[in-house]
Amino acid sequence: MGKQYSIIILGASYGSLLGIKLAMAGHKVDLVCLPDEVKTINENGAIVRLPIREKDTVIELNSKNCSGVLAAIGTDNIKLDQYDLVALAMQEPQYGADVISQLLKEIGEKKLPCMSIMNMPPLAYIARIEGLDTSMLTDAYTKADVWQYFDPANITLCSPDPQAFRPPDEPINVLQVGLPTNFKVARFESEEHTKILRDLQRDIEEVTYDYNGESIGLPVKLKVHDSIFVPLAKWSMLLAGNYRCVQEEQAVAIREAVHTDLEKSKEIYNWVSEIAIELGAISSDQVPFEKYALAAQSLIRPSSAARALFAGAKNIERVDKLIKLIAHQIGKDSSIVDEIIDQVDRRVSINRSV
Repeated sequence: MGKQYSIIILGASYGSLLGIKLAMAGHKVDLVCLPDEVKTINENGAIVRLPIREKDTVIELNSKNCSGVLAAIGTDNIKLDQYDLVALAMQEPQYGADVISQLLKEIGEKKLPCMSIMNMPPLAYIARIEGLDTSMLTDAYTKADVWQYFDPANITLCSPDPQAFRPPDEPINVLQVGLPTNFKVARFESEEHTKILRDLQRDIEEVTYDYNGESIGLPVKLKVHDSIFVPLAKWSMLLAGNYRCVQEEQAVAIREAVHTDLEKSKEIYNWVSEIAIELGAISSDQVPFEKYALAAQSLIRPSSAARALFAGAKNIERVDKLIKLIAHQIGKDSSIVDEIIDQVDRRVSINRSV
């Protein structure tokens, strides 16, 4: 391992997965979270349950046992100058909260390199795609102006392919990984900032775990890509699976959303892939539908967006709406996804009327 980096992650739920991987690789990680999360994580560690397919088992990782350091902190007295990298791991609507939007403003103004692991790409990242007018995409965001302080050169996107959730009957410091795939991150514009990502990739890959006396590698790696379009491969998955979990009266599992009508799922999936390709992606940036459909077989819970909506959320990440606005901007018919968007709009409207 080379330099020990200091990384601040905004969001302790999904963020604890990235955080524990970085701490196991020897780095210093601060998770920004709510007061009850701060107390529980600092007392008991962040716990991540990770399936190891080759051993047909699930191991439990605790940040207390890492070679690096993982700590939970509140939003008070954050000293941004001590960090090499910022990771955004909250859902997009949460960045509209006053204390978080002020923190984003300071991060942007300090020009810190910032890596998002949100499903919803920060508007400043979309600005890295040539030919798109981001001012025409703001309606997809809960509070689009929080991204105005970012230089697009200093922000990148990491496709949040690993699936994870907090088990409802477990303490708030526990995260269960359902699908242990890799984080795929696009390079920064500068080589200086991209070097941080490449160093982290190397360090995470070198981590081993003692399993019954055998030294094994662990899944969920960080993979750095030169193409800014690689993280957009997640968009097809979101439209074909995650948002279709929102049914009229209930949330269904991603597996059911994808496999009930597999041909329709493939049609939607490929339509979204075509948008990414029209924006500049090459076909190898995308994940083939067959590979996604196979992975979806193991996704036996509704998506986080669907669960949030049926728990009463008045705002969720609207990647569905973002893709429709992009489609309109490049002159592509979006009727294939209108029914999905209408269903989400309907549930949001119900929640806001309560």
